[in-house]
Amino acid sequence: MQIVEKSGEGLSRVWGVTVPMGDLSVALEARIAEITPTLNIKGFRPGKVPTAHVRRLYGKALMSEVIEKTLTESTQKVFEDNKVRPAGDPDLKPQGDMDAVIEGKADLAYEIAVEVMPDFEPVDPATLSLKRPVYQPTEAEVDEAVAELAKQNRTYEVKTGKAVKAKDGDMVVIDFVGSLDGVPFEGGAATDAELVLGSGQFIPGFEGQLVGAKPDTEVEVKVAFPADYQSEALKGKDAVFAVKVTAVKAPVNAPADDALAERLGLESLAKLRDLLKDNLEKEYAGASRFKLKRALLDQLDTKHDFPLPPKMVEAEFAAIWTQVEQDKEAGNLPPEDLKKSDKKLREEYRKIAERRVRLGLVLAEIGRANNVQVTDQELNDAMVTEARRYGPQAQQVFDLLRQNANAQAQLRAPIFEDKVVDLIVEKAKVKDTKVSKDALMADDELPAGYGD
Repeated sequence: MQIVEKSGEGLSRVWGVTVPMGDLSVALEARIAEITPTLNIKGFRPGKVPTAHVRRLYGKALMSEVIEKTLTESTQKVFEDNKVRPAGDPDLKPQGDMDAVIEGKADLAYEIAVEVMPDFEPVDPATLSLKRPVYQPTEAEVDEAVAELAKQNRTYEVKTGKAVKAKDGDMVVIDFVGSLDGVPFEGGAATDAELVLGSGQFIPGFEGQLVGAKPDTEVEVKVAFPADYQSEALKGKDAVFAVKVTAVKAPVNAPADDALAERLGLESLAKLRDLLKDNLEKEYAGASRFKLKRALLDQLDTKHDFPLPPKMVEAEFAAIWTQVEQDKEAGNLPPEDLKKSDKKLREEYRKIAERRVRLGLVLAEIGRANNVQVTDQELNDAMVTEARRYGPQAQQVFDLLRQNANAQAQLRAPIFEDKVVDLIVEKAKVKDTKVSKDALMADDELPAGYGD
């Protein structure tokens, strides 16, 4: 095999590779010898098919297999011999007449074009100084959490008297039948349905028309289904609901006591408070870690400057820009982006794409230098967690994930990143700084230079 480097500008490399047809012929004969004992061809005893007959029947197909394998193995040899770490899949461009190669009449010649990983020295994590914002929940916050939980678990008691009317916050018990142009539609009826007025549980306009309703009365509710309603048959349609109010109930707040805790499966109010405080601490610890990670990434970004593989940047930018266009179409662009031209947005998001690629390479290099690995158990746990999101289809999704290397790579990437971040934080100088709750939970701005 002959290998010639044709160009090597920046991070781009091109090699020319030639594999003699004699080598391909030897590999073909070995492949024929390998499969011949397994063949069952009419007119021949098993394992006794003449080699020439096998070559005549399957020669071209087997040579295609040989060529495919040779391309893979020779490309890998080029990378190993030149100590190259590809930044993406290489482009393989055949040279000459491939039909002649398959027929065994020509050498296999092709070009390998690939972008290589940049060569750089990552910063020593021990030289980094970081501030970790911390905040501990107060007893007043625990009180608020208990009160909110009590509110969510309040009960409703039937209102009595002659002047009972439903108001916002009350629960009405109703029977109803919905119709389109006088014809009841499927799924539009219910009996003894409980509806808290003002909860937004039913379609817009429905609940408001029941405010003021009395028990044992009938109300005609006219509504229009939203244009984006999940049912195609009902999208944007005007409907009329014949509603009978059978009862009106007033909310009764559950007192924050041991009985509330017991209804929630806990021993006492004290245990409930401990649980809620623990949940708050975990929430604030998560926000603290997010802030620390962001500060770390900002430092890593400013401390590294090296060429980036263009295709990696283009792929990252394309993913970002696709999301931007979807947000624009849905009217979900951030307010700060609404007045910017596409040209300006492209410039800013390309910088963000470059930042992401740069940080990804830095974290990968630090992880490689410190032998950070994602274990099989960690990947398996991630697949289980992902599969459980699909409820009854969890096992089916899990089986698909086990068979999909690309999907596993997507799950492995954030685990690897978090492990590298933890490693850096462990080695860096980290100082805890007490901050207010508002400061901890506030959104971070992008660093200067990445947008207004």
